Amino acid sequence: MADSKVTLLIENIGQLITMTGSVPRIGPDLKELGLIENGAVAVSGDRIVMAGDNDIVRQTVSLDKDTIVIDADRAVVTPGFIDPHTHPVFAMTRQMEFEMRILGKTYMEIAEAGGGIRASVRDLRTTPREVITAKSRERLDRIIAHGVTTIEAKSGYGLSTESEIQQLEIIRELNDSHPLDLVPTFLGAHEVPDEYRGKADEYIELINNEMLPLVVKNKLAEFSDIFTEKGVFDIEQSRRVQQAAKDAGLGLKFHADELTPLGGAELAAEMGAVSADHLVYITDDGINAMAKAGVVAVLLPGTTFALGHTEYAPARKMIEAGVPVSLSTDCNPGSSYTENLPLIISIAALRMKMTAAESISAVTVNAAVAINRGDSLGQIQPGKQADIVVWNMEDYRELPYHYGVNPARVVVKRGKVAVNNRLTGIVH
Repeated sequence: MADSKVTLLIENIGQLITMTGSVPRIGPDLKELGLIENGAVAVSGDRIVMAGDNDIVRQTVSLDKDTIVIDADRAVVTPGFIDPHTHPVFAMTRQMEFEMRILGKTYMEIAEAGGGIRASVRDLRTTPREVITAKSRERLDRIIAHGVTTIEAKSGYGLSTESEIQQLEIIRELNDSHPLDLVPTFLGAHEVPDEYRGKADEYIELINNEMLPLVVKNKLAEFSDIFTEKGVFDIEQSRRVQQAAKDAGLGLKFHADELTPLGGAELAAEMGAVSADHLVYITDDGINAMAKAGVVAVLLPGTTFALGHTEYAPARKMIEAGVPVSLSTDCNPGSSYTENLPLIISIAALRMKMTAAESISAVTVNAAVAINRGDSLGQIQPGKQADIVVWNMEDYRELPYHYGVNPARVVVKRGKVAVNNRLTGIVH
């Protein structure tokens, strides 16, 4: 500590939520926040060097004229939030489909008529790359402004070798140029494209024999995902795609049991997936299998909300069974067009009965595990990456309570102020 130059100090913190403790959090431990009242955090470069009682930190660290000091003014401070399931790279939005759902059409009816994912695919294939990149960058600006410092970012709107590679290359470009960290996932098996309708097995051959080798060769993704769902990819088709991806060295994720209880959760557990996502219709067997295998459940209540459905993932049952639970926006143009992760926490509270503490665990330490970043993100403790948020609240329980707003005041990414939604309180 004595040898580290403190480049950033956040002091006068009313509630410092460090999230020190077990990783991931399961069961009753989801409520453990590692909370310190009257706290402070010292940063050197992009790493946290000290966190604890405000007076002790101030007496221990040495500041110089270049140290940035943020007066938290008794506010809540947490690790940067992590959104472990997003589809942020697209151009066309689908507000017409939203209105169709309001008027009574279902998600699957719209998809079967040529809308849904395939509509986004047709648009992405014909939109200039620079337009897609610019619109995606604007989306990332809104995400980080809401206190999210890392996201998982999927492809899946290309569904051809050329367009899937292009999406992943855009994700890489944005990761290199935007403060937000993006963890890339290959989702070539998001849907069966128009030219392969009725020939899903042939499309799987294209994924396994052409797309996947290029993705791996060019190191464009860390994970492979698939939409395991009735009318999309069944269990055996999903196993074929994901076994090829696993053999190629990618981690596994699954869109599972979103619309029907197909057994995607069980398959995710069987194959050693890092996460299974959605899980609205997960069975008891699926819950038990995921708990036993330690698969993170990434729950997406914003999708249920935006689709106008009433059935939400059984979060309480999963928590009681010992499944590590996370939360995400599912930011995408079709079923959940939002960059506001705090709003998702409000929906999780009201519709899945998750407490504020459980949700904070879900978007910090558990979300970090869902993207294989449990060793570096999700906690405020020495050695961890300095991703930190100062919130416009004095009690963390305000997070789900004051809904529909952006409660982030200052967002620190890798030790630097990336977003300042309040111009006062930062001094040099």
